Amino acid sequence: MEKIITVIQSVPIFSGLDKADIEAVMAIAVERRYRRGEIIFSDGESADGFYVIADGKVKVFKVSFEGKEQILHIFGPGEPFGEVPVFSGKVFPANAQAIAASRLVFFPRKAIIALITEKPSIALNMLAVLSMRLRQFTVQIEHLSLKEVPERLAAHLIYLSEEQGAGESVRLDISKGHLASLLGTIPETLSRIFARMSGDGLIEVKGRDIRLVDREGLAALAGIDPDETP
Repeated sequence: MEKIITVIQSVPIFSGLDKADIEAVMAIAVERRYRRGEIIFSDGESADGFYVIADGKVKVFKVSFEGKEQILHIFGPGEPFGEVPVFSGKVFPANAQAIAASRLVFFPRKAIIALITEKPSIALNMLAVLSMRLRQFTVQIEHLSLKEVPERLAAHLIYLSEEQGAGESVRLDISKGHLASLLGTIPETLSRIFARMSGDGLIEVKGRDIRLVDREGLAALAGIDPDETP
């Protein structure tokens, strides 16, 4: 119980709520557990609620008619997912699957809408989160449609260094197979690009740990202004 309270308090949607409001959120929260590889919801399924990750990792993805998987996003602890169709009253537009044993907090659609009606501050927080998510998808679409795979990988490594706050070192917290799908390529191509970047002195790879040897070179490859990177 204490852990779920901590998770809820850490979610941007519920930031700034007082103790009474947090208790109201807790009253509608439902804990759910999923095994690695288990589907949480499927593309086209009625959106009956959204989720927040307490522990674990979840991928949201689409599958083409040819059976090719494209990962749209990978979520970790403290992050919500599946919110948009819940509030539009429609179906989930993609699939969600646990890629590690995961403990989720589920918020039923009717209950969360009733709560938002009583607590408008939650709606404002939700708008901020959805706006941020929209920016992320806009950047992803730009990368997939306008950039080649090496550029996408370089941009992703710089993004990870900023997100993890680890300076010139980053750690891949997903498999290279999942990373390949996220970047719109295949694992074999991704491995060749990692090798080429290492040979060019841009990065140094040790398992899942990657050192950004030439950050300016990576920024140039990604088409990012070096002055805009930390």
